[in-house]
Amino acid sequence: MNWSGLESLVSGVNKYSTAFGRIWLSMVFVFRVLVFVVAAQRVWGDENKDFVCNTKQPGCTNVCYDHIFPISHIRLWALQLIFVTCPSLMVMAHVKYREGKDKKYVELHQGSHLYANPGKKRGGLWWTYLLSLVFKAGFDTSFLYILYRIYHGYDLPKLSKCSLDPCPNTVDCFISRPTEKKIFMLFMVVSSALCIFMCIMEMMYLIGKRIIKVLRIQHNNERLTFANHQESATVVPHQSQHQASKSSLTPILIPISQQK
Repeated sequence: MNWSGLESLVSGVNKYSTAFGRIWLSMVFVFRVLVFVVAAQRVWGDENKDFVCNTKQPGCTNVCYDHIFPISHIRLWALQLIFVTCPSLMVMAHVKYREGKDKKYVELHQGSHLYANPGKKRGGLWWTYLLSLVFKAGFDTSFLYILYRIYHGYDLPKLSKCSLDPCPNTVDCFISRPTEKKIFMLFMVVSSALCIFMCIMEMMYLIGKRIIKVLRIQHNNERLTFANHQESATVVPHQSQHQASKSSLTPILIPISQQK
């Protein structure tokens, strides 16, 4: 698979991401994709060829291998990386939609823009970005759980017992280089856990920033309302004072006019 094409495509999201998102993307392509392509594929390349059981019964080794390895680690990790990186394309698609909408608006309204910055995380784009983080963390968590359930933990035993048909009895099966494979598996699991942590931190950052912004707007509105209330309260006493002075002059003027 051409991972460089996917990397160049997803790297375009960097300019719309926060600092946490850039760290997440670096971790995915340095600690996961690069390790997967350079090292992991070579380590697991001999898993079927070098899987040995102490029996000559035809078909027994294949059945035991399928039982011990229901799905290849390499294929499972490839699926995981594809699913985890695809939600970033939602953000790019939303930005492209905004840019196209803004371009049509400029043509119809003679130069005025609908969006000051189509890549600014406001309105619907903020929700799209947050939803992409939820999908990333959800996919990583799901694949970690699937790996744990299939292999009953994150361990590769050096010796496995198998008694399935057509094996004549319980046979011993051996995995090639189990320690090396276990180290790579734990490395991929820890990398996935760190990526989940970064997604959660970015979600908390976005939500916290939005809450602070809403609270600041409410505070400014309350200050403006209080200032208007104080201004109106200051104007009313002046008006009543002016009316009182006019009423105090009236009794004095009336006797003068009657004398004339």
